[in-house]
Amino acid sequence: MAEKGIIEPGKKAPEFTLPDKDENPVSLKDFRGRWVVLYFYPKDNTPGCTTEALEFTELIDRFEESGAVVIGISPDSPKSHRNFCEKKGLKVTLLSDREKEVLQKYGVWQLKKMCGRESMGVVRTTYLIDPEGRIAHVWEKVKAKGHARQVLEELERLNKAA
Repeated sequence: MAEKGIIEPGKKAPEFTLPDKDENPVSLKDFRGRWVVLYFYPKDNTPGCTTEALEFTELIDRFEESGAVVIGISPDSPKSHRNFCEKKGLKVTLLSDREKEVLQKYGVWQLKKMCGRESMGVVRTTYLIDPEGRIAHVWEKVKAKGHARQVLEELERLNKAA
């Protein structure tokens, strides 16, 4: 693993099972044979997280055409995810990691500094996982605006190269 626990490309993506907005269990292994865009974000209904979710939703058809599923994970509850999806018309799958186990496995639960204060939180990070379950690309400390398009471009590039 990389210095801060971020998983390097080429490594196997850690398995997980988490509840979706309707409290149904969703496992990474359910998507074997497909690309997985796994994006970690801090909190539902905040400006950056809303921008990111809306941009992924706007491009969801193109992701699906490229053989990918888009999954967002945050520490919010399934109910919070349900409200976020309904309020914003989101078409991405949102999973709840209340115990922060998956956030820690993927190295995105880190010490953050803001306004001179330190606290633990989610560092916005996206993993592109290939159909065999390996990390194909990682974006760390993501800026929400325009990020979904960057991920789509990389996915399309990798599909062409295959």
